[in-house]
Amino acid sequence: MGAYILRRILLMIPTMIGIMAISFAVIQFAPGGPVERVIAQLTGTDSGATSRVSGGGGDFAGQQPGGAQQGGGDVSSKYRGAQGLDPEFIKKLEKQFGFDKPPLERFLLMMKSYLTFDFGQSYFRDVSVMKLIAEKMPVSISLGLWMTLLTYLISIPLGIRKAVQDGSRFDVWTSGVLVIGYAIPSFLFAIFLIVLFAGGSFWSIFPLRGLWSDNWASLTWGEKVVDYFWHLVLPLTAMALGAFTSSAFLTKNSFLDEIRKQYVMTARMKGLTERQVLYGHVFRNAMLLVIAGFPGAFIGAFFGGSLLIETIFSLDGLGLLGFESVVNRDYPVVFATLYVFSLVGLVVGLVSDLTYTWIDPRIDFESREV
Repeated sequence: MGAYILRRILLMIPTMIGIMAISFAVIQFAPGGPVERVIAQLTGTDSGATSRVSGGGGDFAGQQPGGAQQGGGDVSSKYRGAQGLDPEFIKKLEKQFGFDKPPLERFLLMMKSYLTFDFGQSYFRDVSVMKLIAEKMPVSISLGLWMTLLTYLISIPLGIRKAVQDGSRFDVWTSGVLVIGYAIPSFLFAIFLIVLFAGGSFWSIFPLRGLWSDNWASLTWGEKVVDYFWHLVLPLTAMALGAFTSSAFLTKNSFLDEIRKQYVMTARMKGLTERQVLYGHVFRNAMLLVIAGFPGAFIGAFFGGSLLIETIFSLDGLGLLGFESVVNRDYPVVFATLYVFSLVGLVVGLVSDLTYTWIDPRIDFESREV
């Protein structure tokens, strides 16, 4: 097993390089960029949704580009809206953002820094990228961790009961509820919850913003725990509405497939109780497929599925940070979040494979090729 783990870890290196290289190449051909964004803000033509320049780009935000030249020269002609600006000013902008170096050199320098998790400074915020990610991480961890845990704690017992009572009234009506919940968009259900329970038009039971109250510092330890989970009720409910469906049906179908096998009939003939058969024999085999879907569920809840929920409930997490960084062309933050997302995904995939062997010792990855 040690050799398998080592091979998987070594395989992560070219995988990460490939992901970052493809993303870096795409960025080179994408229209716009941090230089164009600063130029647009200085000339008053920026219409970005999160328009602001500070920190890294702030050195130029408060000064007008003096020495303007009609025509702009060869340097300014590369950027839309830069005609008429001093070419020396454009060169300073390029140097400020590191665009005075060839693309290959910039990529190699970036990857060298990322090996030590040195993500540099944000272009438009006066803070390091690592500090920025650390500030947003608790929100994404809260949503992703509790969402995944809640989904599996509910869907697995529900799927098992649906398998045991296959075709019953309980199975039929729960299937209908799951399908309807899966069809409702999470952001639409989130708005419904706000209107109904967060002071929209009816009750004002749950808080609407953030993960803790304004008086968090003055609360006792127990009150902080209650306050924290009280703020998570609506976001998790909105995210979990459709998340149960796939894992519940996957659990049901996996158990149905195992229940019909010969070894289950043999166990029953030996006089084992239904509970012993179900949890002593069927559970271990049936849960393999469910565990296989864990990495995707975790990553989806941890990052991808939280953007709209973070926006609606004013939760400043990694999903919202990544979106704003793309809009603002804040490339250090964009590449850093991509690097973290990809690395977490690869690590979770390895943990999932190791969990296979814990549940079913018959599985031996050691003798297989990666």
